[in-house]
Amino acid sequence: MNYTLHQLQVFLIVTKTLSITRAAEELFLTQPAVSIQLKNFQNQFEIPLTEVIKKRLYVTDFGKEIALAAENILNEVYAINYKTLAFKGKLSGRLKLSVVSTGKYVIPYYLSNFLKNYNEIELEMDVNNKKNVVKALKNNEVDFAFVSVLPKELDIESEILLENNLYLVGDAAVYNKTNTDFLSLFSSSPLISRELGSATRTAMEDYIAQQNIQPKTRITLTSNEAVKQAVIAGIGISIMPIIGLKNELDNGSLFLLPANGLPIVTSWRLIWLKGKKMSPVASAFLDYIKSNKNEIKESHFSWIKNY
Repeated sequence: MNYTLHQLQVFLIVTKTLSITRAAEELFLTQPAVSIQLKNFQNQFEIPLTEVIKKRLYVTDFGKEIALAAENILNEVYAINYKTLAFKGKLSGRLKLSVVSTGKYVIPYYLSNFLKNYNEIELEMDVNNKKNVVKALKNNEVDFAFVSVLPKELDIESEILLENNLYLVGDAAVYNKTNTDFLSLFSSSPLISRELGSATRTAMEDYIAQQNIQPKTRITLTSNEAVKQAVIAGIGISIMPIIGLKNELDNGSLFLLPANGLPIVTSWRLIWLKGKKMSPVASAFLDYIKSNKNEIKESHFSWIKNY
């Protein structure tokens, strides 16, 4: 056996993504480079690690066992590197976060100075919808998740960082036609929403049910950015977190529309599994958040008070 750590890493990412293309993107390699590394790794085993059926890649049972071993080996290598740095008196390790998609407008501000203070730390951050974020936390794949709605099915602890306010938004044309009857907005403009599994979608569904609203038509898009651009283009209206709308509200490409029962107010929270044994890096990050969250909120998000 002459496999390399690089081959182990490539194989592990391929088994997680089940795609040569996505593995290449995550590893910042070309697709042919990933394919060659995968082939060279496979050549060292008599039993197939993967198979392709109708153009879909599958991991064999043997491949799954090798992937688990590869992950353990790579984790030990990371641990050796971190222990070396720790021996030098430096905080090091990996901080793993899973963040709901709208959280990408928030969490970087709570990471910036922490990462500058401890530049030996590696950050792994996955941005996904709420369903997948909660799944990653449940499976103990991450140190923390960042959400605006607490998962009821998990026993967790949390730290509130910021209010999350959702408003009805539209472009200038819709805003200029706004009258005192907010329900007319829903009967005259398509309602644009996120996909199932999104916390924003859930909040919107709850709101229109409470208000007994029957939207003219429904359009579903799979990211907040896509929803925002669709509203700017005049395709329809939406209920969105204000946190990602600052530039558009400032330049007049989006407007907050009057509507009964809005804004919907929740809280952005850092959450973790109750009883989790945190790594030194995770503990340091949580201590940093508790000590600095108010200052960060005032420095970067005080503008929200203006709306």
